[in-house]
Amino acid sequence: MTGGRRLLRAASLGVALLVWQGLTSLDVNVWLRFEQFPTVGEVASTFTERAGTGPYWQDLVSSLRRIVTGFALAAVLGVAVGTAIARSRIAADVLGPLLEVLRPIPAIALVPVAILLFPSNEQGIVFITCTAAFFPVVVSTRHAVGALTPVWEEAVLTMGGGRARILFSVVLPGALPGIFGGLSVGIGVAWICVISAEMISGEYGVGYRTWQDYTVIDYPGVFVGMVTIGALGWLTSTAVERAGRRLTRWLPARTAAPAARTSRPARTARPARTEEVSS
Repeated sequence: MTGGRRLLRAASLGVALLVWQGLTSLDVNVWLRFEQFPTVGEVASTFTERAGTGPYWQDLVSSLRRIVTGFALAAVLGVAVGTAIARSRIAADVLGPLLEVLRPIPAIALVPVAILLFPSNEQGIVFITCTAAFFPVVVSTRHAVGALTPVWEEAVLTMGGGRARILFSVVLPGALPGIFGGLSVGIGVAWICVISAEMISGEYGVGYRTWQDYTVIDYPGVFVGMVTIGALGWLTSTAVERAGRRLTRWLPARTAAPAARTSRPARTARPARTEEVSS
């Protein structure tokens, strides 16, 4: 990333903070009410205070542990199930209808199921997080594997390769761009559900602490939780995207914008035909 792009991104965040500070410090109340919103300075002060305490970092580590565990399980299971459905008619007939029935159910609606199934809230939150990320990965993997051209597979078969060679040399590498598209979506959905689950049934975590701040009307604390959630989500999604770019370096690089068309050179005039004159 060039220095100009970094400067532009930093400027966009700075402008957003300035707008926030202006609306809250002036107590703007034109349809949208900003008089009870904490200012940027109040949120920064509260964040500084909490960053120096143990509970803040304990909540942060708890949320990260849950998201990493649930997302890793969803990635492995989602790629395996999506590949099986795309490659096997039996798997598509057995697993496909079940997944299509379960997929529209919001993962956060599974909180009662998690409470009944698992002996601890920790395991239930990981289950909800895994379920949230699982379906985007399954769908993207299924479509990515199904879109592969059969010519590559036929070439491996012609050279004597077996099913394992086709799977690990053709199918998975060819589907990686689509798989990482699903992983990028899955990590965002997983964060939404892990925070919601922590608010409902958690004991520790950023979502739990944010909800507790809301119940005691500590609005600067609420905004500290929101900023923390946004920063963690940005870091994890960036990590997934960078891993995807690293593992798909073999793809053709995106070329720069085509240069402006230059005017065509003028055609040289053809020499006129001279008729042979008989002497």
